[in-house]
Amino acid sequence: MLHRWTSSLTGALAGFGLLACLLAPVPSWAGAQIEEPLADAVRTALSAAIGNGTAPALVFADEGQRQQCESWAFGLEAKLTKRKPEDLVRREFLQTVCYESKRAGLEPSLVMGLIQVESGFRKYAISPVGARGYMQVMPFWSRTIGNGDASSLFHMQTNLRFGCVILRHYLDVEKGNLFMALGRYNGSRGRPEYPNMVTAARRAWLLSDQMGTQVADAGAGTRR
Repeated sequence: MLHRWTSSLTGALAGFGLLACLLAPVPSWAGAQIEEPLADAVRTALSAAIGNGTAPALVFADEGQRQQCESWAFGLEAKLTKRKPEDLVRREFLQTVCYESKRAGLEPSLVMGLIQVESGFRKYAISPVGARGYMQVMPFWSRTIGNGDASSLFHMQTNLRFGCVILRHYLDVEKGNLFMALGRYNGSRGRPEYPNMVTAARRAWLLSDQMGTQVADAGAGTRR
């Protein structure tokens, strides 16, 4: 189940203010994952997690999982309208974030926070050091655990899959320490600026998720 938490009306309004600030245009904080030697077993596991090199597809475990991601996406759509004005594009993006996050054992709001800070939700973002796409994946990953085609990192789901698998890998390497894993993801391990920004964005998306669910539940109650 998606994580839910409660807050007062004042806290909710403050959270919306925080989200508005986070969604305002800001300089990219994209860094660069550092290419590190991988044990053969780790490389094999990561390659398997990515897939066979073709564009991945959403394959939900069951209808309940599909509905869960659709509900989560619906609750956040309004907050992403300025960045992604086309309804179908926005909905597909959010549902894919939910799917790939859960597939990698990550919280969707954490992934949203990371994308917010890394690329500002720009599909074709390129950092000064060559990191690509929504989750600013370095091209060496396509060679190390993918099919070698770095251009595929501009494909929405491919980028999200790589990013989520890489973040999961860093969390495992750091034994669940999110602060250190985020720093490793950004190439700034041990420094607080990037992890602090991502966790702040994560909190705002969590609040928006909770408020969106309340609105959806109220609408459902009215229709009964």
